[in-house]
Amino acid sequence: MVSRAERGALADWFWTIDRFFLAAFILLLGLGFMLSFAASPAVAERLGLDSFHFVKRHAAFLLPAIAVMLGASFLTPRQVRRAAMILLVLSLAAMLLALFFGVEVKGSRRWISIGSLSIQPSEFMKPAFVVICAWLFAEHARQPEIPGNFFAILLFGIVAVLLVAQPDLGQTILTAAVWGGMFFMAGMPWLWIILLGGLGAGGLLAAYTMLPHVAGRIDRFLTGEGDTFQVDTAREAIIRGDWFGQGPGEGIVKRIIPDSHTDFIFSVAAEEFGIVFCMVVVAIFAFVVMRGLNHAFRERNDFTRFAVAGLVLQLGIQSMINIGVNLELLPAKGMTLPLISYGGSSMIAICVTAGFILALTRRRPEKRASERSLFRGGIVAAE
Repeated sequence: MVSRAERGALADWFWTIDRFFLAAFILLLGLGFMLSFAASPAVAERLGLDSFHFVKRHAAFLLPAIAVMLGASFLTPRQVRRAAMILLVLSLAAMLLALFFGVEVKGSRRWISIGSLSIQPSEFMKPAFVVICAWLFAEHARQPEIPGNFFAILLFGIVAVLLVAQPDLGQTILTAAVWGGMFFMAGMPWLWIILLGGLGAGGLLAAYTMLPHVAGRIDRFLTGEGDTFQVDTAREAIIRGDWFGQGPGEGIVKRIIPDSHTDFIFSVAAEEFGIVFCMVVVAIFAFVVMRGLNHAFRERNDFTRFAVAGLVLQLGIQSMINIGVNLELLPAKGMTLPLISYGGSSMIAICVTAGFILALTRRRPEKRASERSLFRGGIVAAE
């Protein structure tokens, strides 16, 4: 235990960090590692690999991911902005390179291979994009003559074009939803809401008419015809799990789900541990989102408010999309469950997101002083 009387970076971090956020993130990472034992052996065996191949790789990524999260949590808001700017430039450049030199998987070029590692740059783009857009919105709110909103719109356009070019409609929708939520918080005029809503609807229609794989997924979702094996099997696993599951290692349907360790790990959790366990997982994500929005509501600094809200919305919406696909409430998107699904790029990138959240929600002397002044002002006003 670190004493309150101690001084230093570690002691200051320990007494200023939001320990509820930290516990939630560590718990999700732990649940993900536990579920990798249930979900990945069957996939590894189908690929002719050692049964615990993905479990070992998950463990190998877990420690660096935690280190990244804890390291980022030590940053000040200014350092978060600078780190996000560097990360955004690098990730956008890597996304552009991936279009020409990346590894093609299922018709998409989203990954860059470095030795035995495959990196998905768009995963690292997401938290950096949120932080930089938050800064741009905040600068415009602070000084309206600064064209922060225009640059945020321009940045979103660049990101959307790169994501659609891969193509990755799921990440495009996620990024657009988070960006739209932040823009709304920043005081988006109704004209912009109508205009951007129309552009979003037009973009979805264009994707449906111009991208065959997108049309195929939507048609299969609406009609139930075609290759729906994976989502049907995932639904069967959830139904078989009932309220309390079949027990650890007792899942049968999970063995034939192709992406059980990534996109459909929620179905594996349901089969082996039950719907009650899945409700607990959903509750943890809901807690992270609601606590983050509560922090944002109480925060006086515009940049911190927009950034925290955007980052927790990103985690919340991504988890909603993944769970919605597992429950056949949404078309298949190919999106991981944050901090739980297997995937090195996804795990480390989401730990960057978690680290930024921890850094921006730390209690700081200037924040405590402003809260005390508001409290005293309220008392004086009441008198």
